[in-house]
Amino acid sequence: MTLTTTTRRSFLKGASATAATLLAAKTLFPAGAFAQGTGPEVSGTKLGYIALTDSAPLIIAKEKGLFDKHGLPDMAVEKQASWGATRDNMALGSANGGIDGGHILRPKVHLYSSGAVMQNNQKLPMYTLLNLNEDCQGLSVAQEYAETGVGLDSSPLKEAFAAKRAAGGDPSVAMTFPGGTHDLWMRYWLAAGGIVPNVDVNVIVVPPPQMVANMKVGTMDAFCVGEPWNEQLVNQGIGFTAATTGELWFNHPEKVLGMRADWVDANPQATKAILMAVMEAQQWCEAMENKQEMAEIIGRRQWYNVPVADIIGRIKGDINYGNGRVETGTNLYMKFWGEGGAASYPWKSLDTWFMTENIRWGYFPADTDVKALVDQTNRSDLWLEAASELGASGLPSGDSRGTETFFDGKVFDPADPQAYLDSLDIKTLA
Repeated sequence: MTLTTTTRRSFLKGASATAATLLAAKTLFPAGAFAQGTGPEVSGTKLGYIALTDSAPLIIAKEKGLFDKHGLPDMAVEKQASWGATRDNMALGSANGGIDGGHILRPKVHLYSSGAVMQNNQKLPMYTLLNLNEDCQGLSVAQEYAETGVGLDSSPLKEAFAAKRAAGGDPSVAMTFPGGTHDLWMRYWLAAGGIVPNVDVNVIVVPPPQMVANMKVGTMDAFCVGEPWNEQLVNQGIGFTAATTGELWFNHPEKVLGMRADWVDANPQATKAILMAVMEAQQWCEAMENKQEMAEIIGRRQWYNVPVADIIGRIKGDINYGNGRVETGTNLYMKFWGEGGAASYPWKSLDTWFMTENIRWGYFPADTDVKALVDQTNRSDLWLEAASELGASGLPSGDSRGTETFFDGKVFDPADPQAYLDSLDIKTLA
């Protein structure tokens, strides 16, 4: 696959434009967005995060005083042990020792709100407030499969997995949460190569920070997870990255800032302040000149406890796949803001794809009213209000990003999800 590169000059030009927007915003709102109106209803709340690079905007908003700037001096950003722990703490809410929102896998908003993954199927109404990032996850494989030549095309693993099973082994691939983004990327990649998940290979759940250690002891043959864990795997010589998820679907959405609907409804001004702080952090994270400092901050012991060397390469688009392939200056770096905030904006059409994929794999019934659940949970209106108050320009209009095309030629039209489902050979519909 030919990778399009982004020159440092063009990126810095875009970063300068972003900086100018921020300067204009500061001129308009020198004391924060609420200097001329009602301030936040509360001084803060608790947000959760997993040690994954795409949680950086929440950490930067805390470290750089952006929550304070917008009237929220008591914001807490707390590490979660796993996506299962995040779910349980979200169900508790901060009033009961849990969290009210945070860095979560985008489909979790739908899975929580519907009760699909909650204890006793108890619904937990949630809102998607913004998209934290695009791209920069990885599909990594154990070193023993290096000779198969597996890459973006997963099909060489079909024969290898069959041979392992015939020899008495139990081939497994790991993801981070059922129905979550990493689960869907792994299943899509395998299925595109003719490998049937849970038939040709087991699909298991492993928390992101435990992926590398589990690969080292042979728990799984491949995994899908966000950074910095794929880069760490390569740096430790334990495995290699067959493909980055941006190669499957360029500019794909990943994590979101999701919050309990009851908290947002009770605290609209505080919600707007959180959005504005995180948006400013996203713009800071986007600038290439800030990548080194960003890696140093999030790598600290109190945040990820990960060496800068395991973070810095891929967030800049420099990818050592670990199988002899090295690409530098690619456009596969992690995007946080994008032109006019397009990477941060919570497009409803993208929620529709995640819902459709979860129907594909049986996590939702085929007769699920996708539009109703997306409209119920996606708060693009709040995003636009916050971005406008921040002084951002060139903002998205409408809720659809249009048709999406994947590496295998499949096309998703959000206006006709069924046609997409019908085009897929491998699926497990509920």
